[in-house]
Amino acid sequence: MPARSTSSSEKLGPAILLALAAAKLCFHLLTANRYGIFRDELYYLACGEHLDWGYVDQPPLIAVVAWIARHFFGDSLLGLRLFPALAGAATVWLTGRLAREMGGGVFAQGLAALAVIAVPIFLVMHHWLTMNAFEPLIWMGCVWGIVRAINRDDARYWIWFGLLAGLGLENKYTTAFFIMGVAIALLVTRERRFIATPHLWIGAAIALSIFLPNLIWLVRHDFPFLELMHNIRQTHRDVVRGPISFVLDQAMIMNPILLPLWLGGLLWLFFSRGGRRFRILGIVYVVMLVIFIALRGKNYYLAAAYPMLFASGAVAFEKVTATRWQWSLAVYAILIIGSTIALAPTVAPILLPEQTIAYQKKLGFESPRAENQRTGPLPQYFADEFGWEEMAREVARIYNSLPPDERERTAIFANSYGQAGAIDFFGPRLGLPKSISNHQSYWLWGPRDYDGSAVIVLGSDGTGDREHFASVEVVGRAEHPYSRRDEHFDIFLCRGFTGDLRKAWAGMKKFD
Repeated sequence: MPARSTSSSEKLGPAILLALAAAKLCFHLLTANRYGIFRDELYYLACGEHLDWGYVDQPPLIAVVAWIARHFFGDSLLGLRLFPALAGAATVWLTGRLAREMGGGVFAQGLAALAVIAVPIFLVMHHWLTMNAFEPLIWMGCVWGIVRAINRDDARYWIWFGLLAGLGLENKYTTAFFIMGVAIALLVTRERRFIATPHLWIGAAIALSIFLPNLIWLVRHDFPFLELMHNIRQTHRDVVRGPISFVLDQAMIMNPILLPLWLGGLLWLFFSRGGRRFRILGIVYVVMLVIFIALRGKNYYLAAAYPMLFASGAVAFEKVTATRWQWSLAVYAILIIGSTIALAPTVAPILLPEQTIAYQKKLGFESPRAENQRTGPLPQYFADEFGWEEMAREVARIYNSLPPDERERTAIFANSYGQAGAIDFFGPRLGLPKSISNHQSYWLWGPRDYDGSAVIVLGSDGTGDREHFASVEVVGRAEHPYSRRDEHFDIFLCRGFTGDLRKAWAGMKKFD
């Protein structure tokens, strides 16, 4: 069992954690409206209008959260981003509590929580309503259950692990690799004793039962997610890193100043007398690292695992400096705060766009890219928040200029879910109908009642359209100085689809 904290630290530790969690929450709420709505948020809101047990590119939980956010807060960006901000704040708090559970005192708890705030990729993730915002919290909830089971020798915590793991699978499929890491770590550590308990298997059954509806959906739809992943690899959309580059990316996206903390935490788990008690966590990390390198995963796929290393690293730092070098505690905390202040404008919408561009050039820091995209002057995560409303307004100008009889049968076809989601989000106030698209889950939702006699086409160069329509006319243009360069395109009005759009829809699928 970890050493008990003194009565003063029992009060001070939680107070510090709540203050840091509140600071994280306030930061994200204050910056929620700075730029615009994010590409994937538009898509998840559209998915929320088509609630189902699965989607082409993700499990169903994010669509449910998007539906709830919109149901209570309408189209407010602040309301939409409240849940990811709360998830970020809860991750800060839980990481500090995890450090306490691993034997850390007040400093270790505060340092671990502060480290979560200082992570650039988390500042990005907790700004948007995406699956990535909730994954670190869910994984750390699972880790907290593992540590509790070890400390109290109580297998009942595996039931809670199963509940959270099932929820994680409904949030993002990468949770399967986390579960795989835990399973392997159980087999090779003394925690294999839990395998003989009914509670672990009850937890496994709960996880499976929660995931089962999505699994059935995947089977019924021929596992479209696997088809999507195959297509992405064929198109080389994602940046593929070799083993060394992948590890170096971890240091960059997690904030270079935190490298000694999480690396020290990993070493503490494997080699120290106190840390070996929780060695299972170190093995989980190593297993996932190897898996993501082998599968050529994106560099941020492992990000959700680092809070547990921050907790173990903070405990190790506190113990090493207990009798000497105590001054280094304050120095390191100041360095973390300083690096956070310096890096935050590069990953959070603090400055105006032009100021952000100038600041990044002056600082000379650029986060490692996860995708091969033509982003323009801003990084992709900022560029994807610009241009959507302007595009929708241009489409509305074109649509409303059509004769009433033609307007009623004119479809708005988008070649990407971002464009389609923008039409669906901004369209109602502009007098536009819902869009159709062949991209991702939009393809599953079909062309509705449109026959192709008149179509406004977005995101095309016109080549394919001229092969399938009797007439193709450039009627407008979508372009924003800060948007991604692939979102700069002519808008076409196409008439006379050669055939029936509803019959041709099956061959128009675009999973990439």
